[in-house]
Amino acid sequence: MASSFQYSPSQHVPFRDIAEIVRCRNICRADIDKHSNPDFRICVMPGDELEFRWIADMYCRIKDSDKRDQPVALIVPNPCPGVYRKVAHLLNRTAVNCRNLHIFTMDEYANEEGIIAPEDWRFGFMHSFLESFCANVLPPLRPPREQIHGPTNENISHYGDMIAAFGGADMCYSGPGWTGHLAFIEPDAPEFDAPLAEWRRFGPRVCTLSPFTLAQNSLHGSFGMSGDIAAVPPKAATIGPAEVIGAKNRMEFAGISVHGTSTAWQRLIARLCYHGPVTPRLPSSIHQELRTDCFISEVIAQDISPDWEKGY
Repeated sequence: MASSFQYSPSQHVPFRDIAEIVRCRNICRADIDKHSNPDFRICVMPGDELEFRWIADMYCRIKDSDKRDQPVALIVPNPCPGVYRKVAHLLNRTAVNCRNLHIFTMDEYANEEGIIAPEDWRFGFMHSFLESFCANVLPPLRPPREQIHGPTNENISHYGDMIAAFGGADMCYSGPGWTGHLAFIEPDAPEFDAPLAEWRRFGPRVCTLSPFTLAQNSLHGSFGMSGDIAAVPPKAATIGPAEVIGAKNRMEFAGISVHGTSTAWQRLIARLCYHGPVTPRLPSSIHQELRTDCFISEVIAQDISPDWEKGY
């Protein structure tokens, strides 16, 4: 006998289309890599291979730029210290010069007044990138500091123009947050509130972070993996949808679980972003309209089903 108990998602949930949520929740492992857009290529693989694909792509692009003596512009997420240390090691071992590398970090924290964190703030994304990548590349091979860019209060109004000057980034690496955010393009941020056609044209700005993003980022190592939501700043500077759409290539990754376990907040949101409607309420869903290589770990791809033996 079916239960009569019914309810709607909390008002805090940004995407609230029950029919689409149920449909995507029921997408099984066997079907998650099928998509109607042949340019949106989904591939499921073990989690450690996702990292390898990212490292290999980043290394090869930097190596090719050195060999051809041509600039390469990459939009990168943070904090990803393990990835960037490994890329740095490969560059050092093969004596690849990063003189032509231009990095654009996709986002950075900001306070309630919209003041963007400086690079010497040890919990910040630029600080993490400088420590994990730049500091680990040997000085003769290291990219010039002026070619490592991040959002600041001085450049946020033209950060998109800086990327566009390269004809768009050669690659944008990304992955969906708990809300489906892309970079820090939040689905419920008033700064990104617009119909889809207008939203696609939005460039960099400071925006309000979702409470779900505060919870997600409180699990980062920099904040002690402790759920300390008070430690996460309330706003962030971020690229906009225009910079993602304008990139020449895109790689999207969904492979985050809770410290290597099968518990994963990305399991549903990846399905919604890759198989749900394309909407600003699911920012990473824009990849469905683009030429994107999308890599999903086996943990994220596994069927969503109850585990009645698991409590807290």
